[in-house]
Amino acid sequence: MKRIGLVVNPVAGIGGRVGLKGSDGELSRKAKSYGGVSQASHRTVEALQEILCANIDFALLTYPYLMGETEAVECGYRPTVLGHIPVETTAEDTKRAATDFIERGADLILFTGGDGTALDILGVAGDEFPVLGIPAGVKMHSGVFAINPRLAGRLCISFLKDQTGTKKMEVMDWDAQGSLKLFGYLMVPYDQNIIQSGKSYIPVEEGDEEAIAAEILESISDRYAYIMGPGMTAKSVMERLGLPYALLGVDVIREGHVLVQDANEKQLLSVVEQFPSKIVLGIVGGQGFLLGRGNQQISPCVIRKVGKENLIVVATEQKVVSLHGRPLLVDTGDTELDKELTGYVRIITGYRRSAVHRISQTR
Repeated sequence: MKRIGLVVNPVAGIGGRVGLKGSDGELSRKAKSYGGVSQASHRTVEALQEILCANIDFALLTYPYLMGETEAVECGYRPTVLGHIPVETTAEDTKRAATDFIERGADLILFTGGDGTALDILGVAGDEFPVLGIPAGVKMHSGVFAINPRLAGRLCISFLKDQTGTKKMEVMDWDAQGSLKLFGYLMVPYDQNIIQSGKSYIPVEEGDEEAIAAEILESISDRYAYIMGPGMTAKSVMERLGLPYALLGVDVIREGHVLVQDANEKQLLSVVEQFPSKIVLGIVGGQGFLLGRGNQQISPCVIRKVGKENLIVVATEQKVVSLHGRPLLVDTGDTELDKELTGYVRIITGYRRSAVHRISQTR
């Protein structure tokens, strides 16, 4: 009988809705003071329920309370609970859990979190022990996560049935200097239709982003508020307007002025309740995500109030080509909304230039 070690970072993603750029350390306390709520527990339950449906015998090892025990019991499992944790958990608790799982003979570590959690696991597991990430963080640039929690559950099923191989995938996070850095590799059960790609830098031809901005500026109406998503392609519009912007945040403009800079979900909801709105979204390079990676402020509630028809997708032709035919991805945290967003969308790729591409929940 195979053994899976489950560890949940209970504060993973808590900074997303409130507009913070992560949830590690002091950021988690700041997020709580802003009313942030982690989605880690809910997303873990999604993955575990998927595994439960397969009716496979395996032993589940986990850590106390919201580090895995609570979620496992909610789904009807009877896990073996190891270790002890303080009221406020830290990265050291995640590392200790991974160590205990390996020592107790686990075949796979299933963890819920983001890039910071993946980095904690890397420090213990190295690149020779199978692990799999349930995405619940703010950024998730690493290639060790499933596209969404349900797919993480399905990949676990394949692993338990010995139907999938493994592959070493990159662990990436921001370093102390604010640059995205490769920290190493983790071995993951691999299915190209389930495991997300790592974020990659796609070179941009001079003038491409400016051409996209010119196309959008011709269609901007003072009637609408425009929610500008993260990334340089979307922010090129702000540059053309001579407006300040938060490169990794979400800004709102109307009538040539900034309504809100670096907005959180609550502020976005206030805007869309006052004005008809549109959302300008870029594509995460190499991954193809439109929603659910680094822009959780644009929540399901915000998207529903704006409407699918008011999403404006922008990307350079190089970014579209770099997908090699793979679809665009959404992981909003709302399964029904993800289904509603699937289909074909127009991508503005330049001045008077566009492409049509498919949005999918999976590859």
